[in-house]
Amino acid sequence: MQDQTYSHGPGESRYVEEKRHHAKPIAISETVYLDRERCILCDRCTRFADEVAGDPLIHFMDRGSATQVNTFPGEPFTSYFSGNTVQICPVGALTAKPYRFKARPWDLTESESTCTRCSVGCRITVEASRDQVLRFQGIDSDPVNWGWMCDKGRFGFEAMNSEQRLTEPLLRGGDGELSPGSWSEALDTVSDAVTSALEGSGPSSVALIGGARSTNEGAYAWARLAKAHIGTDNCDAQLGDGLPAEVALGLPGLTIDELCAPGGTILWMGPDPIEELPVLHLRLRHAVINDGARIIELGPRRTGLRSLVAARVNVAPGELPSVLGRLLAGDPPDGQHDSDEGGSVGGYEKASTILREAGDDLRVVVGRPNLAESADVSVAAVAALRRSVPGARFLVALPRGNVRGALEAGLAPGLLPGGEPLEGGSVTQWGSVPAERGLDTQGILEAAAAGRIEVLFLLGSDPLSDFPDSSLARRALSAARMVVSVAPLMDPSASQADVVLPAAGFTEVDGTTTNFEGRVTEVSRKVTAVGTARADWSIAVDLAARIAARLDSTTEVVGSFDALASELQSLRTGTDAGSDRDGTVIGLERELPLPDSGDPTVPPTDAYGLRLVVARNLYDRGTMMVASPSSSGLAPEPLALLGPADAAPLGIGDSTSVKLSSPSGSITVRAREDATVPKGVVVMSHNLEGVDPGELVTAGEIVCDVRVEVS
Repeated sequence: MQDQTYSHGPGESRYVEEKRHHAKPIAISETVYLDRERCILCDRCTRFADEVAGDPLIHFMDRGSATQVNTFPGEPFTSYFSGNTVQICPVGALTAKPYRFKARPWDLTESESTCTRCSVGCRITVEASRDQVLRFQGIDSDPVNWGWMCDKGRFGFEAMNSEQRLTEPLLRGGDGELSPGSWSEALDTVSDAVTSALEGSGPSSVALIGGARSTNEGAYAWARLAKAHIGTDNCDAQLGDGLPAEVALGLPGLTIDELCAPGGTILWMGPDPIEELPVLHLRLRHAVINDGARIIELGPRRTGLRSLVAARVNVAPGELPSVLGRLLAGDPPDGQHDSDEGGSVGGYEKASTILREAGDDLRVVVGRPNLAESADVSVAAVAALRRSVPGARFLVALPRGNVRGALEAGLAPGLLPGGEPLEGGSVTQWGSVPAERGLDTQGILEAAAAGRIEVLFLLGSDPLSDFPDSSLARRALSAARMVVSVAPLMDPSASQADVVLPAAGFTEVDGTTTNFEGRVTEVSRKVTAVGTARADWSIAVDLAARIAARLDSTTEVVGSFDALASELQSLRTGTDAGSDRDGTVIGLERELPLPDSGDPTVPPTDAYGLRLVVARNLYDRGTMMVASPSSSGLAPEPLALLGPADAAPLGIGDSTSVKLSSPSGSITVRAREDATVPKGVVVMSHNLEGVDPGELVTAGEIVCDVRVEVS
């Protein structure tokens, strides 16, 4: 509107009456400000909040000429999608705190890109001025985000401008402190350590964790460095909180559009979508309310889907395969799961009826709703579903932005790029590849803790914060001979590394990324990388050249981004990534053998024990979130949530302090009664300030049992 007025409007206003005057601005949330005198009462923000987001927290108030948009006292606009109201406001009455008055729209230049804060892969514009990113805006990409963004992604650009950005390599000196060094010194130190490990202990003494924060090209470069140049298959882009790569890449796939198709039946066995995949939650909400889709939810607690599900069945940790098997067989419930306790809706009978009506036309979302539960539980449930409903198609809900792309690029044990099995597979450009399957993240950390890892690369990963077993992560990083962190920001794991290499952020590199449905889209370089930070693909290429020279290797070293991109593109048969803003989906028809999870044996609970559920929040203490000033204070306080049946005997109120104990350790935390939590379960959030439920978890255990005592 301002652009049109300046270009075609009169030079001066004809309005002579006194204009409205209001106190300004009103902070209707932590990130959104309201200037009421600008508002034209168009109803766009209130309609979005009510009809799209399902958060009717902003309304018209008063009457006549006094009508205004506002929130009611004591009810701030606490929506994960509040920034969308700023984008759709036609007059600038709603402004975002991180961008407010930083620039005029016509001062900005923009380029299209992809948000990498979660695996949905929302299409965005990156808008910058004076070589600094000032805001992200959603793009109307029909197959993905419809123009919407969550606030975590929208305001995440602040982290790229943070003073906490790493601007030069850091090396740990003889005094035990990290100090700045040159790139040549840092890369020589790393390549010397790798060649020494290869000559002494062999390729299996080198391991790499991460890659999901990189582009496809960056992940491919690191996979090639690890598997072709170093010869190790100890690579994993996941941090023990996802599903095996064969599950992520090898199930008959679904797109978001197919999942949310009108009249479909969706079986939800994944994490809380509003916390981990926010824009997918908006798509599901539209599918249910407007298009008649039905959702059956199986899980250990009620999620953000609570008002959308047609049927919900409580599933205690470890019991998903048995509960799903009985539902598919139409067996009557045993009474434990068919009550309204914990938010059950309809229970077994209704869920079983809907599943039978769906037949083979079943759309399944599978993931890790509980980080304190083994991935084998979800794998066994998927295997049972494949046997009973062979026509079912899957969407694997993975954490982190480009984890699917990193797995596709080969950063997974036992796989080469394109999901090709290591055994008998070949990548013609690579020459030789490891002969034996390597270790996943849990195996790498266990080997490091046992002193068998000489060099551990952390590629944009932070095991101390993200791996479910905190004790194992600490022991592993302490015992590894050399830890090399490649990251844009200093995180807890990088602070313990021996060498820290600064990586460029996603607004500072060109390339592609792959979302959880397999859609390949572009990311674009908009601003210059801070300091001497480098794109992670170039770090991998430089290391490969140095290692090859030290080993007198004849393995060909890729020397440019174009060569990497060309190699990667040749592995995507029939794709043309970046040909349009919506990209192209890969791997939908690929099928890989599922890993043998057996039949997970769930130990019985005693009369005093509860099963631990560890779930993620959209706002937590992640490194990117902490570096975003407008969002860093939005993470909730850590709480232990118990259902009424378990809270009452312990006398737990709103602020009761309790001690949670397991064989791995104990923590003290405030507890609260929560009617959405089923009997026999205690729920905590992952990676919040002050209390770490990872102290209770033992990697490899099927479930985690804890004892609760009032302290």
